[in-house]
Amino acid sequence: MGTVIGIDLRDPDIPLAAIAAVEAWLTEVDERFSPFRPESEVSRLGRGDLELDDCAPDVRFVLTQCEMLRIASGGAFDVRAPGLRNGLDPSGYVKGWAVEEAAHILEAAGARNYVVNAGGDVLVRGEPEAGRSWIVGIRHPLNADQVVARVALPGGPGRSALATSGSYERGAHIVDPLGDRDADGSGKTAEWVSLSVAGPSLALADAYATAAFAMGRAGLTWLAGRPSYEGYAIDPVLHPSWTPGFDPLLV
Repeated sequence: MGTVIGIDLRDPDIPLAAIAAVEAWLTEVDERFSPFRPESEVSRLGRGDLELDDCAPDVRFVLTQCEMLRIASGGAFDVRAPGLRNGLDPSGYVKGWAVEEAAHILEAAGARNYVVNAGGDVLVRGEPEAGRSWIVGIRHPLNADQVVARVALPGGPGRSALATSGSYERGAHIVDPLGDRDADGSGKTAEWVSLSVAGPSLALADAYATAAFAMGRAGLTWLAGRPSYEGYAIDPVLHPSWTPGFDPLLV
């Protein structure tokens, strides 16, 4: 889905077979869900070459979750919005969901302290070492070798995921389904160049970041009403704004 995935395991003696299983799972997800693959189920479904009832159960589950997110966001998150590749692109939910499923594979093999980084969307568990939280950087929108903020994420059930939407990792790819603004960060009316969401679920953090980015200034207000999720946004003049609950996460 146009990105790379890295795994940082801090536990000893995790079998290499677990990493191979994660790689096989993510490859399977890409083959099924990638809008960049013409023969993926998602691409065929979007073109009308495949019926939803004939898709894999995972596809039906993901699209059901995406419909719930469309309703919750007032249409700001819409995997069938005009202008999307093949008319259907659930990547804003799929990537985080796929990483969470990969985490189950690692944990079944005994992993307790690790990070999975999917193109800047990060899931953490446990600690990098005893007594320390994982520290995740939010990348500078213009300078790839700089960060604009450092975020402490607990590896437990709290805000253990951080997802960022913007135009600097995959280029301009975010569509505003409501048509009110140029959401992809390339035009004069764009209101954010980067928006990050921290929370317990990477799948929801990823989707919420996409929705809030498309909402523009109203996105942070909407995020403030999502229980257990907080946002940090950067505008085109590189001025940061964040929801009140993000304060304790900033290092």
